[in-house]
Amino acid sequence: MAETVVAVPTLVHSVTPGRKVPKPKNAAERKRRLLQILDELDRLFPDVTCALRHGDAWQLLVATILSAQCTDERINKVTPGLFQKYPTIEDFANVSQEELANDIRSTGFFNNKARSIIGAARKILADCDGQVPKTMDEMLTVPGAARKTANVVLGHSYGIASGVVVDTHVQRITQRLDLTKNTDPVKIEQDLIKILPEDRWILFSDQVIHFGRQICIARKPRCASCPLDPICYAKDKTLV
Repeated sequence: MAETVVAVPTLVHSVTPGRKVPKPKNAAERKRRLLQILDELDRLFPDVTCALRHGDAWQLLVATILSAQCTDERINKVTPGLFQKYPTIEDFANVSQEELANDIRSTGFFNNKARSIIGAARKILADCDGQVPKTMDEMLTVPGAARKTANVVLGHSYGIASGVVVDTHVQRITQRLDLTKNTDPVKIEQDLIKILPEDRWILFSDQVIHFGRQICIARKPRCASCPLDPICYAKDKTLV
């Protein structure tokens, strides 16, 4: 699946400095602000999904393992040839680490990733009847599958809302929007699970990831064209 690029707002306005944006004073105001954020994400990104191209749960697992410390764009250039060379999980289980590492060299950390992918293939074949698991507990026994990877696969391959994917975009933006005060991804996920409706767990991460790539950019957020500016009191807002 290709990444969805939406027509983001182009109207430039005078950015409200973060210190002048009123903060919610109680639980009711925090909930109302969260609903505003969710409504705006729905308006901007109503139909987004995982940007990693894949044909099944195994391919998504491989692509997600490869995506660590690498861009989805790069992964989507590597995986078509990779899956053509190794069309089955058995092919990945039987390849040498050296050969697979060479095939995925451009994704970075290729030795560790090759080891994880081969280990994942062998684990799934040996203990899961060759099928990528459908529960978080089982997924966490698969080499290379921590909570982020498990949530990606369970959510986008099986539609199972086991938690909230916390990647670098979700981590950064939920902190900027004051939806969490934690920096550890596991604790951030716990915070988001508490405040988000369960039927939003999968979509929320996809929307925030696209929001982070297209509007709330890490180095210089586009606050002047951001529809969340009126309710964002982040200290590092760009005023010009």
